[in-house]
Amino acid sequence: MFIFASPLFLLLLPAAALILFLKLREKNSSHIKVSSLKGLENTSYSFMVTLSKLVPILKISGLIFLILALARPQFGDKKISVTTEGVNIILALDLSESMRALDFKKDNKIVTRLEAVKGVVFDFIMKREGDRIGMVVFGSNAFTQLPLTRDYNTIAFILERLKIGAAGPNTAIGDAIGISLKRLEDIKSESNIIILLTDGKSNSGELSWQDAAKIAANREVKIYTIGVGTKGKAPFLVNDLFGQRYVYHEVDVDLKTLETIAKQTNANFFQAKDLKSLGKIYEMINNLEKTKVEVEKWVEYKELYPWFLVPGLIFLFLYILLSNTRFLKVP
Repeated sequence: MFIFASPLFLLLLPAAALILFLKLREKNSSHIKVSSLKGLENTSYSFMVTLSKLVPILKISGLIFLILALARPQFGDKKISVTTEGVNIILALDLSESMRALDFKKDNKIVTRLEAVKGVVFDFIMKREGDRIGMVVFGSNAFTQLPLTRDYNTIAFILERLKIGAAGPNTAIGDAIGISLKRLEDIKSESNIIILLTDGKSNSGELSWQDAAKIAANREVKIYTIGVGTKGKAPFLVNDLFGQRYVYHEVDVDLKTLETIAKQTNANFFQAKDLKSLGKIYEMINNLEKTKVEVEKWVEYKELYPWFLVPGLIFLFLYILLSNTRFLKVP
């Protein structure tokens, strides 16, 4: 769609058009008295004489183009209200120390569990449209990383900068659910979900996961739970006196707890042992959770004023140059 961002400047156009019209009708007031014009009827005008009549048009044309530039022509879509599928979603992500485990592959490279999660969650965010998405992170404690928003670029920016251990080394699943429920209260919606991702068992926090799950069920908030990794030993990269080396530590994701939370809240439990299965899980959730909502959609406009500004300046420059040199008028 083509629009003018400052259309009031277009009110100057009628004045410029009137001046142009008067210039075109203007007759040359300079006369030379001769006894007779006989024999001069078929004399043609020289090119320079014809060109001199166009010099005033350069000035008016330049002004018209500058007025159009001031009105800021733009091309793009307008802001519109559209009915789309929208859900209030809280992404609850585990940042405990166990997320350092190097048992995922991404692009044929061994990465931590958190790095694998970041890429999949990013893809999930960018596939949603009309949803409000917030982010809660947890370890020994849980806190809001980002309240509900439709600014997906900001969500992606925050996601990329998450650090393991930022919320403590342990796992407070109950507190993570509790904080997530508080964030869902900020903006009312017909559909509210929490996507809880962890690789451990609840061993910290003030609110038990049992009580948190009951509150969520009473509020009809679905909690999709994702258990990352497997039980047993997993490799970790550590620094010691001998430099960097790999050591194996016992990790234990509490699949039973996650399954119970999902079941109590009428949602689904998933286990992700590798990057492929993790991606499929978020794709399934993306397809499961849909609802209609009316949102205002913005598309950035492309500025077109340079296409009018440059010709306008060129026309005015030519007018000034020609009217003060070759076509200079001397009284």
